[in-house]
Amino acid sequence: MTKRGKVWLAVAGLVVAPNGDWLVVKKKYGGLKNQWSLPAGFVEAGETADEAVLREVAEETGIKCELKGMVGLRTGVIRNDISDNMIVFLLAPLEGQKVTAQESELYEACYLDPNELVQQPNVSVMLKYFINLTDSGVKPPIDGINPGTQFEYTAYKLFL
Repeated sequence: MTKRGKVWLAVAGLVVAPNGDWLVVKKKYGGLKNQWSLPAGFVEAGETADEAVLREVAEETGIKCELKGMVGLRTGVIRNDISDNMIVFLLAPLEGQKVTAQESELYEACYLDPNELVQQPNVSVMLKYFINLTDSGVKPPIDGINPGTQFEYTAYKLFL
C-alpha cells in the first residue's frame, strides 16, 4: 500500500477479437483469484492511462493491441481509506498473435465467448456489466491537444 499511497489508479483492457471473443485472465492473487477478469494493472509514473493498459495487456497475455477508446470507470473506497480507481479501455488485438499467460501472475489467459463467460460462477462482477456494451458507450481518444504551456504536459489526451 505504501508504494501506491492511498489513491490508486489502475487500468483494464476489454480486448475484443474479430470473432467477438473477449481476452480474459485468471489471476493467482488478490480479490479476483481464480476468477475470470480482464487483464489489468496499475498506471506507472511517466505513462498515460491508455499507454498503461497497452503495456499491461501485453505483459499479462502477450497480446499487443490497438486502442479503440475508453468504455468505463470503476471507482470505490476500500476500508473507508483507499481510493481505488480503474479506467477500462476497449482494445482490438493486432493480428497473428498467440496468447501466453504471464505465469508469475496468472493461472490462465485465453479468448472466451462473452455470452458463455458471463454465465459462469467464477467471473468478475464487472465483466457481467460489459456484456451490454454498445459502440455508443465507447469514447475514442482525442490527442494532439495543448491546454497551455504553463501546465508543462508532456502527454495530454481527452476521452469524451
